[in-house]
Amino acid sequence: MPTFDDILEQIGEFNRFQKQTFFVLSLLSATFTPIYVGVVFFGFTPEHRCFSPGVAELSRRCGWSLAEQLNHTVPEWGGHGAAFGSRCRRYDVDWNATGLSCTDPLGSLAGNRSSVPLSPCQDGWLYDYPGTSLVTEFNLVCEDSWKLDLFQSSVNAGFFIGSINIGYIADRFGRKFCLLSTFLANVVCGILLVFVPSYLWIVIFRFLQGLVSKGCWTAGYILVTEVVGPQYRRTVGILYQTAFSVGLLVFDAIAYAIPHWRWLQLTVTLPSCFFLLLHWFLPESPRWLISQGKNDEAKKIVNDIAKKNRKKIPSHFEDTKFEDDDEGGKQSPSLIDLVRTPQMRKNTFILMYNWFTSSVLYQGLIMHMGLAGGNIYLDFLYSALVEFPAAFIIIVTIDRVGRRYPWAAANMVAGAACLVTALIPADIHWLKLIAACLGRMGITMAFEMVCFVNTELYPTYIRNLGVMVCSALCDVGGIVVPFIVYRLVEIWHELPLVVFTVLGLIAGGLVLLLPETKGRVLPETVEDVENFHRQSAPKDKKIYLHVQTSEVARD
Repeated sequence: MPTFDDILEQIGEFNRFQKQTFFVLSLLSATFTPIYVGVVFFGFTPEHRCFSPGVAELSRRCGWSLAEQLNHTVPEWGGHGAAFGSRCRRYDVDWNATGLSCTDPLGSLAGNRSSVPLSPCQDGWLYDYPGTSLVTEFNLVCEDSWKLDLFQSSVNAGFFIGSINIGYIADRFGRKFCLLSTFLANVVCGILLVFVPSYLWIVIFRFLQGLVSKGCWTAGYILVTEVVGPQYRRTVGILYQTAFSVGLLVFDAIAYAIPHWRWLQLTVTLPSCFFLLLHWFLPESPRWLISQGKNDEAKKIVNDIAKKNRKKIPSHFEDTKFEDDDEGGKQSPSLIDLVRTPQMRKNTFILMYNWFTSSVLYQGLIMHMGLAGGNIYLDFLYSALVEFPAAFIIIVTIDRVGRRYPWAAANMVAGAACLVTALIPADIHWLKLIAACLGRMGITMAFEMVCFVNTELYPTYIRNLGVMVCSALCDVGGIVVPFIVYRLVEIWHELPLVVFTVLGLIAGGLVLLLPETKGRVLPETVEDVENFHRQSAPKDKKIYLHVQTSEVARD
């Protein structure tokens, strides 16, 4: 019997209809960038020091340069290990006092700089930054630096809580409904973020944005892979994620031009309003409609695909009845299905761990690179550019050697690169940067692979739910990674990289335990998944298009 993929072979696997859908959804993928990595610019922490009343006037009177002013008035300024002292403490001195020496003001007071008492920053901070960020607006430094970690963790907490709920909505009510409703909520929260005055409300709306935005991105990913034929599925899946990488470059350029976080937030949010017109350009997934027993709607979309692709449905397919083999109609998604059988259970747990690892290493390497104190825009640009060769390597390799080995190798390369980066001396900065970029490229490949393979290992009726549940561990990783990076560096600057090494190597080994999905049609039932590891060739049993008796006889 013919399958839905057989129909696509006749009416177009990636023609005008699919290309239009892919282009629109790729634009949507790019808009996810400011939400996922926006903390890099929204929460940028510039070089800062305590504000001390009277210092500016004394510096002007003495004719000091900025370097001389810092050397005379900021404790322990300039040393790598003195960051906390220079940023979070000040000399307990009345700089308005008369008689202070311009050559050694502290010596004229106490005779010895080390004997001058220190006090916390009681009058705020000065920031060496021409723009504004959450840090500069709300003084999220020193004792309040943890609030920046909370800001980033809040969006990942939203991802986590929304994963299961949004996944259920997509599998219960459809990919299109899920995508449009969550995108609308995301835009509303993004605009409100610009105008709320307090830190607490910013965290709340950031959490709500995370609650819906990941579901929107994932629903788009599922939809674009379900409307194309098998031989194009891996390409559009990878390019959909590459659109996110393009978003990184655009976001970096906009952030460079607009160094004020509220204006930046408004600039990256307002264009998204146009995507609310997607209702008239996006189809529902025919595969999902068939799995829910909505045969008439599925047939209407199939006819629309044929019309836009300027193809004709073969005569023996014109009067077809869509059915799910072995299920006989509508199937309801259930969390229990993800762990009910041995293969589903093994796949679920391994995918969960790999999602967690990918998130920790991906975000962690960006954060750790930012601690080097270089040009934030160039560092972000370098880390974004390595994602493009990562996508190219995936496209070149996965149809030749399969999914498992490139995926496992990517995890292991990322882990090994983190270890090499940790062991390279800090004074060989160029070599350290190259090793870090290799690690970033490896984990980017792993991240794209886990998202791609995840969709191939679950049957249609729980595919979106399966991706959302497994990727919830990605959100757990996003919640903990700020604390892993910023707290472990206080023990040893390279300690987070050692943790990343262990996580990456374990993830690479676990990938080898998954079944190979190269050349396989998408599974439609749990039984298909259980039989994956037993078969070396694609199965014929899929979503069948039962031809009416009169057509069979005529054929």
